Amino acid sequence: MVPKNIYHNAAIWSTSTWKSAAVSGALFGGFFISWIGVDKTLCVVFILVILSLIILFQIQRKPVLNKKIGEPMKESLQAGVKFVIQNKAILGVLTLDMVAVLFGGTVAILSVFAQDVLKIGPSGFGVLNASISLGSILTMFITTYIPINKKTGKKMLISVFVFGLSIIAFGLSSIYWVSVLALFVSGAADGISMVIRQTILQIKTPDEMRGRVSSVNSMFVGSSNELGAFESGLAAKIAGPVTAVVFGGIMTIITTIVSGALNPTLRNLDLSKETKGN
Repeated sequence: MVPKNIYHNAAIWSTSTWKSAAVSGALFGGFFISWIGVDKTLCVVFILVILSLIILFQIQRKPVLNKKIGEPMKESLQAGVKFVIQNKAILGVLTLDMVAVLFGGTVAILSVFAQDVLKIGPSGFGVLNASISLGSILTMFITTYIPINKKTGKKMLISVFVFGLSIIAFGLSSIYWVSVLALFVSGAADGISMVIRQTILQIKTPDEMRGRVSSVNSMFVGSSNELGAFESGLAAKIAGPVTAVVFGGIMTIITTIVSGALNPTLRNLDLSKETKGN
């Protein structure tokens, strides 16, 4: 729906809006429940959903670019997977994101750190949780003014590498403000990588393949989120929360280094020429 030269800007606003809604939604949800009760709060939610549908229908119709409408789901999914495997840039980006979420996700055991490691209680846990989203939101707004189309692949690798380092710092920290800062940096690095990933997926995917690639991307991200929570909990149970988090950060860094070394297409990816003048 947008020209190629502002894909990255659209990705920033799309991702930052979603992140902002996730944070403010929980905040206002709790406020409205305490103010007017659960039933009336759900009525407010219903009204907002209807309002969003009305706004959605204001978007003008555009021609359908996929010529294979009605294609069986199995064949469509196979075509998407085949395209992703053949496109080294997209495959590298999805692999990086999947591994980072799988091994670097600390959200599932943040409560354990708040209670047993940092001993900061529920309020401290809330600050830890919010610092991740705050880092993502602020960074995504900042990237509106920072071009990510130049040396895109290197910026993606650096952001995931920094994410891994911040996760290790959080795991090793026993000081509250250091842990908050580490999680803020992890959210910031994750926000940058999310924007870059969405931009690469939009620009490197042909119009007729967008739905298929989007489905594969959802499978990568969705499955890695759930598996990441399971892995974090299992690793924390077996080896302890600190070891589990540090191990996840190390695996993220190793994957970043290996991806950069073995995938020159991703490492040397530069989108400036592909977005210029479109």
